Amino acid sequence: MSQKALLGLLMMGSSALAQEMEAPQVGLTFNYGADKVRGVNLGGWLVLEPWITPSIFDAAGDTAVDEWSLCDTYGADQCRAILSQHWSTFITQDDFNQIAAAGMNHVRIPVGYWALTPLEGDAYVDGQLSYLDQAVGWARVAGLKVIVDLHGAPGSQNGFDNSGRRGPIQWQTGNNVDLTRVALETLAARYGGDADVVTAVEALNEPSIPGGVSEDGLKQYYYDSWGAARKASQDTTVVLHDGFMPTESWNGFMSESTGVWYVMMDTHHYEVFDHGLLALDTDSHVSTACGFVNDHVLHTDKWTVVGEWTGAMTDCAKYLNGKGIGARYDGTFDASQGAFGSCDGKSVGNTADLSDEDRVNIRRFIEGQLDAYEKGNGWLYWTWTTEGAPEWDMKQQLAAGVFPNPVTSRQFPGQC
Repeated sequence: MSQKALLGLLMMGSSALAQEMEAPQVGLTFNYGADKVRGVNLGGWLVLEPWITPSIFDAAGDTAVDEWSLCDTYGADQCRAILSQHWSTFITQDDFNQIAAAGMNHVRIPVGYWALTPLEGDAYVDGQLSYLDQAVGWARVAGLKVIVDLHGAPGSQNGFDNSGRRGPIQWQTGNNVDLTRVALETLAARYGGDADVVTAVEALNEPSIPGGVSEDGLKQYYYDSWGAARKASQDTTVVLHDGFMPTESWNGFMSESTGVWYVMMDTHHYEVFDHGLLALDTDSHVSTACGFVNDHVLHTDKWTVVGEWTGAMTDCAKYLNGKGIGARYDGTFDASQGAFGSCDGKSVGNTADLSDEDRVNIRRFIEGQLDAYEKGNGWLYWTWTTEGAPEWDMKQQLAAGVFPNPVTSRQFPGQC
């Protein structure tokens, strides 16, 4: 189906929208076209990931490998009690204040569909929305903008544990896409009146086209998501993940020339999930990030942010590849591939306890990426805090002088 036909379907589905296809004469409360997004993800808070909070999953035994199986193991009442304790302590107003004090202007907050539209028969529990509401208030006090990100869809859009359920990708089976639309509509409507703070809504995190998600079907869902956001607010930006395809391959889709406005692309860049990339030295890691921006990010026709990235140069963090799965770096992921080094001191612990060499190299890599991503429209780091993943934990990295503080300061300028 052509892009014009897809847009036509959207317009026929809403006569009100069809009458409002010219961009509104209102100003965004954050100028994504001129000002740089500098932010961080609140990963592992309202959508759990085993590597961010391994203690919660270890306590549940071997069957708990994602949020769905965690709650299936415990049952709804006990799971809700455990998660409520986590939600109320893992992120607080003080975290928002620290983020702002470091010179950032955005947080991206993942949330699963089950928080918005619980489904009968799901093992998931709800209750997250009161904390998300609270977070919007904290952001308003701290002077931060919020991107609310639909991180998990029914059936899983990528098969990763970060979608809530690890396993086969079944998002586009049955009525799962329709259920996702309802969740996105609920999310957009809930925060449409908070556009001074919730400046953007992300339609879906990391739908995997290489994993089998239909690109045409995803495009229709993106159009529908834009329509839902426009019904809720004329001045909320709609964020589209690139589906693990070259970001510039989305040029011409949902750009202003097609009659839509306030659309931003989100691309993610990691250099630890591939044996070839793990073999790189620090200079080559930096060069690869710079090349990624020069080859892709700078060739898009929409605002583009690198919405997830890390200072990590190994995949050593405990459970990073999934609970019960080892690391490529030390050969425990696949012994036939060999090892690059030891994960001792890198899998768990505090950033301050890394070797002097590691801390310097991570800072060089972070600064190189900061310079690269600010050639585009900005960045959001993954992630703010963990139980002890020293290569990933921005809160620890700021305290240890590994992440620049303020984020615009440089010890290694001009790497890109």
